[in-house]
Amino acid sequence: MSDTTEDVETSNVMIERAVRALLAGGAVIYPTETFYGLGAALESREGVRRIANIKHRTAPKPLPVIAADRDAAFALFREVTALARRLAERFWPGPLTIVLPASERVPIEVAPQGEIGVRVSSHPVARALAAGAGPLVATSANLAGAGEQTRVELLPAEVLTRVDAVVAAGETPGGSPSTVLRIVDERVEILREGAIPRADLEAVIGAGLIT
Repeated sequence: MSDTTEDVETSNVMIERAVRALLAGGAVIYPTETFYGLGAALESREGVRRIANIKHRTAPKPLPVIAADRDAAFALFREVTALARRLAERFWPGPLTIVLPASERVPIEVAPQGEIGVRVSSHPVARALAAGAGPLVATSANLAGAGEQTRVELLPAEVLTRVDAVVAAGETPGGSPSTVLRIVDERVEILREGAIPRADLEAVIGAGLIT
């Protein structure tokens, strides 16, 4: 058996273990197209509460979400605008988080202000977990206020020891985090500059629609 085959089998075992943990209300660490993330199943209130506790968050804060594909992502929005569809078609899978009013299925713990930020990750592990356990809370695997990490061995021991599964998949690309934008009345407000530059967004929707 080749090393490559062994690596794939090991990765599959870790993914299966992580999916079981997520479905049971657990918290997991997993790779994304930018940094390692700390996740729970979106619809598990216990899992979402654990994420907040692990990160030492004391106040309700919106939690970004990773979905397995566009259909799964769109199902989390109350309404999907034409502009959101254009952006998703161009940049998903990839590091673009789109913020829109949340559907009724989204727990208040994830969307305390009534909006949800969703992306479809381009990392195969993140998508496999979202496909197996449903959409995932996708916050960075660090303590509140600390920096993101690209390797599991650099993550805080306090985080590593409090999760139910870790999917280690080598070093992630790092760089800038996902670009976060909100769509209101078919206009875009950039909430966080990130991996997708403004110029690339303008090429799709036009400079006049971005604030």
